[in-house]
Amino acid sequence: MRRALANPTYRRLFCAQVVALAGTGLATVALGLLAYDLAGGDAGVVLGTALALKMVAYVLVAPVATAVLARVHRRTVLVGADLVRLAAAAALPWVGDVWQVYLLVVVLQAASATFTPVFQSVVPDVLADEDDYTAALSLSRLAYDLEAVLAPVLAAALLLVVPFGSLFAGTAVGFAGSALLVAATVVPRVAPPGGAERPRGHVGRAVRRGTGLFVRVPALRPVLALDLAVAAAGAVVLVQTVVLVRSVLGRGDGTVALVLAVHGAGSMAAAVTLPPLLRRVGDRAVMLSGACVLTVATALLPLALRAGGPRTALLAVAGLWVAVGAGWSAVETPVGRMLRRHVPAPDLPAAFAAHFSLSHAFWLLTYPAVGWLGLAGLDVVALTMAAVAAVATAAGTLLWPRARPTTAPTVQVPVQVRP
Repeated sequence: MRRALANPTYRRLFCAQVVALAGTGLATVALGLLAYDLAGGDAGVVLGTALALKMVAYVLVAPVATAVLARVHRRTVLVGADLVRLAAAAALPWVGDVWQVYLLVVVLQAASATFTPVFQSVVPDVLADEDDYTAALSLSRLAYDLEAVLAPVLAAALLLVVPFGSLFAGTAVGFAGSALLVAATVVPRVAPPGGAERPRGHVGRAVRRGTGLFVRVPALRPVLALDLAVAAAGAVVLVQTVVLVRSVLGRGDGTVALVLAVHGAGSMAAAVTLPPLLRRVGDRAVMLSGACVLTVATALLPLALRAGGPRTALLAVAGLWVAVGAGWSAVETPVGRMLRRHVPAPDLPAAFAAHFSLSHAFWLLTYPAVGWLGLAGLDVVALTMAAVAAVATAAGTLLWPRARPTTAPTVQVPVQVRP
């Protein structure tokens, strides 16, 4: 990790990611509290719907924006997306109706759906060495975990002195910092696939090219199955924590933030251990084990809620959230390695955009499902999503190619898509 951070270009990009995610973490806490403020006990429905709209933006925008902006300098795309996110975050404290929350969430997340795949495609161009890139993937996972750990802790501290709406100002500051850091970075240019011409229908072909990779390349097929397992367990954490803590356990806003932070701590602990572990046992063992861990942890939630008094139940839930976070990190961190290994460099932006879009399609299903199933009780939510995660993990196991590559990483299957 230290060698990756020694690269000045990557170091600036990583810092930009960290400050943007810190702001996003504040928004995650504030959005849940805003939903509870507007809807009370039905906050799970409001939050689930808002997060489903977020996924709609991700699914529809990511591949199309990547194709449309393929010939725009990636630094320009990243800075522009940050500025749009800044404007949307700055407007969130002023909302008074649920529909306004939904609208701003769509705008903010459409910009994030443009930013993230482009950012992901820049990193392998900056770090050519695979060990350095693996370290960068773990650092990226740690950045997401810092969002999930430190941002909620910071939010809990801020909530002692300011109303939750002020947290959105911190989000805007994070996006402003990210834009400044990216603007000061030399981002490598990449030649778009297909040469310099922009033939008619190029957007549709670019979208199909990236999506087709996950069908045509056997090594990528299990990735989406395991993404579904993560979405099933993760949605329970992100949608129902505020209801679980406030309504079931009778705790305050600060406890909501701390419970979310504990979830991130589990993911962070896993991310720190992954680089040497991946060198020893490989992607398959790590990703499938992570999926099993988060499945079991989700299934145990009903028992945790009955584990003695409220304090004991809270500690038991926190322990399960640690396990879900660790499993989540184990599944998602190696994905970038797999894409880089099996996808040619010109198609990497399309591949990252396709994975971003396809994986978030599962969140589009699980977010509202968890929100509405919550009306029937947290036991129903946990057991249903654990069953989904179990089926997805089994599918990932069956789809994973048994043969291990014996030569340098190459793409074995043609990826050209006919119009």
